[in-house]
Amino acid sequence: MIEISEPITTERLVLRPYTAGDEADMLEFESRPDVARYLFNEPRTPEDNAKELAVRQGQTALRKEGDTLLLAVELEGKVIGYVLLIWLSEQNRQGEFGYVMHPEFHGRGYATEAAREMLRLGFEQLDLHRIIGRCDPRNASSAKLMSRLGMRQEAHFVESEIFKGEWGGELHYAMLAREWNAEQSTP
Repeated sequence: MIEISEPITTERLVLRPYTAGDEADMLEFESRPDVARYLFNEPRTPEDNAKELAVRQGQTALRKEGDTLLLAVELEGKVIGYVLLIWLSEQNRQGEFGYVMHPEFHGRGYATEAAREMLRLGFEQLDLHRIIGRCDPRNASSAKLMSRLGMRQEAHFVESEIFKGEWGGELHYAMLAREWNAEQSTP
């Protein structure tokens, strides 16, 4: 089990539960079409954003299979994205992680830094055996990020589902706990 009540500080970022005060920062990037392009949701309206924020405020723990931990990524007091970890299977010790960043903060390593922390939580605190990440094949930045983290591409599903009115595919990446441990011991 993991429960986050105190912020997690990385080298440059703070990962923490969402609060009511994050609504404007969240809407600033989640209302953008370029952010929603590869997500299942459409750009958020103020009403959608408020509802989603209320949901996220309750996603602070992984107590059982199926739970989602979703944390705001804060830089110098501003929420610039979010990271998540889903407990997919307790018996098989499987999880899935994800991340979304404000485009104005791309290219500076923030997503890598925040995503690495979610892998750490999954492997070192939840004792997962395997964590996956998924992205649209057109989202080259996300695929590169997962490769940079040491994950390997396991699958490329071609035209596997209708996504926003057209056939879409999906890339699956994964990492095992032993691979994570090897990455951490490499200088």
